Amino acid sequence: MKTILRWTARIGAGVLALLLVALAGVYGLTEARMRRQYQVPSAAPALAATAARVAEGKRLAVTRGCTDCHGADMSGHEVINQFPIGRVSGSNLTRGRGGVAARYTDADFVRAIRHGVNADGRGLLLMPSDEFNSMSDDEVGSIVAYLRTLPPVNHETRPNAVWPLGRALYAGGVIPLVAAERIDHAAPRAPAPPPGVTAAYGRHLAAGCAGCHGKSFAGGAVPGGPPEWAPASNLTPHATDGLGGWTEADFIRALRTGRRPDGTELREPMPWKAFSQMTDVEARALWVYLQTLPALPDGSPRDP
Repeated sequence: MKTILRWTARIGAGVLALLLVALAGVYGLTEARMRRQYQVPSAAPALAATAARVAEGKRLAVTRGCTDCHGADMSGHEVINQFPIGRVSGSNLTRGRGGVAARYTDADFVRAIRHGVNADGRGLLLMPSDEFNSMSDDEVGSIVAYLRTLPPVNHETRPNAVWPLGRALYAGGVIPLVAAERIDHAAPRAPAPPPGVTAAYGRHLAAGCAGCHGKSFAGGAVPGGPPEWAPASNLTPHATDGLGGWTEADFIRALRTGRRPDGTELREPMPWKAFSQMTDVEARALWVYLQTLPALPDGSPRDP
């Protein structure tokens, strides 16, 4: 009996030791990835900060989802706080106490938006810059011009923390924690299509939808989202699973009111209130582009 107990204790100690080694390995790997510094040469667009540009930047900050993570006053708030995954906050982008605007240059803001790195070149957590990387100089310049007009707000967000389960999910590719890892920072920037009711302009806008709906736009579980989030809808023109039975008017009405053609509400985290500020040209262009996609059933690969 004593021999059995001794072997049981040894096996338990061995398993515990292996677990601790694995945890240490995951911690070391993820810490190195999160602390990596990126060399991102980027100049701020030379655009005059006119009243019209500032107003457009404010609108873009809503429709592109900046206020979802940074708050209506852009002073930052918690995006996620779930043990044992982690706690991540959107930064305070004002000049107030705890804010970054006083030390960020315009070029720093551009790098943060397009490349997902802070002023020190380290990757920002949960900053969806892979969706913003193709934004035009006019769009990025307008957002930066708006940020420069923000009144200072004193708000010090709590330090970000990624806990054991969050690190394991990040290491396993389940949570896309650092967008800077997925961006080719040296790639030449293709000119953005001009605004218009075209599939090209719709595709440009749809880059901000791929984070939830997938690059195939077939929808499914949102990567890294909490369990209570509903799966992202299928936006392809599939007859039964997607938007095949919708009209352009149905689609625009859903963006404006948050309701499907049958009257049911769009579920969180669909940011329809932000999208309700899209212009008619933007909403129609997005619809035109989605109609060009292959009709895929639910369950299709998100990122083929």
